Amino acid sequence: MWRAADVADPTTWTFELTDDHRREIVAAARSASTSATPSVTEPASFPGAESFPEPASFPLPMLGPEIARWTAELAHGRAFQLVRGFPVDELDPHETRTAFLGLGSHLGVPVGQNRSGEILTDIRDERLPAEEPHVRRYRTRLRQDFHTDGADIVGLLCLHTALRGGESRIASAGAVYNALLESRPDLLEVLHRPFHWDRQGEEGPGEQPWFELPPLSEVDGTPRFFYLGWYIRDAQRHPEVPRLTDEQLEAMELLEAIANDPAVHVEMDFRPGDIQWINNGRVLHAREAYDDAEDPAERRHLLRLWLAAHDFTSVEGELRAGLGPDAPVTSS
Repeated sequence: MWRAADVADPTTWTFELTDDHRREIVAAARSASTSATPSVTEPASFPGAESFPEPASFPLPMLGPEIARWTAELAHGRAFQLVRGFPVDELDPHETRTAFLGLGSHLGVPVGQNRSGEILTDIRDERLPAEEPHVRRYRTRLRQDFHTDGADIVGLLCLHTALRGGESRIASAGAVYNALLESRPDLLEVLHRPFHWDRQGEEGPGEQPWFELPPLSEVDGTPRFFYLGWYIRDAQRHPEVPRLTDEQLEAMELLEAIANDPAVHVEMDFRPGDIQWINNGRVLHAREAYDDAEDPAERRHLLRLWLAAHDFTSVEGELRAGLGPDAPVTSS
């Protein structure tokens, strides 16, 4: 657990790749891109983790000891790591995706992020109508308040930054929990009860467009948040869903207010080639709204990867599996 003052020095959580590391990644990506491995640029080529290559097929012997340290930090330390200098400027788009997936394979097994089982997602403004309930927020420029994703580890690779805004903010889930415990322990009990969530248009055949899940649960005896406030609020559009109680609204508002306190969270301003790794069970994250360039090639663009960690479990079992055609819930 940490607060902003504990991680105020970015050099303590930033790792700069060396030229040797970059060359190793480039060589592994080009080798993998020309092998018989299924394409990583087409989601349909990766219906699930069973078709994803093992770490041995993307060898990184020089970087390996550092990856082990990142994993230990995610599992037992501050629960986040920024890696700087990923060679996006030396790789074509296919190779970049191959390299990100290959690097990720050393931390965990990729899992689906939507009902089609897509394991690598483009995070960018697609100029879609943000007011439509089926448009997921990562496809817009809207602010995303503090929330969690699916799976144990979330990886974000920055390909291009916004014209203005788009900063990433992260907060220790433990610090948020303790602040709730100190100020309003009664609301923790509320968060342990099921809330109704909107499926954002990703319901399967015969499914309701909403599901029930508590925002707070226990994993191996440790409190874990699974929280996306707008999914809960969006569920109120369904007439059959019970109205949020005053207690539920108060719990959500206080959770968000605590995470948004500058004394609680730390802010990152991504550069191209930055990778942010977070332990999804121990960190809440947010994204500020942003303005983009008119030229599509100059707009903010990240790649997102969800991983079931090799060395630790951070979220409940069904969430570790990510999303796919048979997934019981949907996420951000």
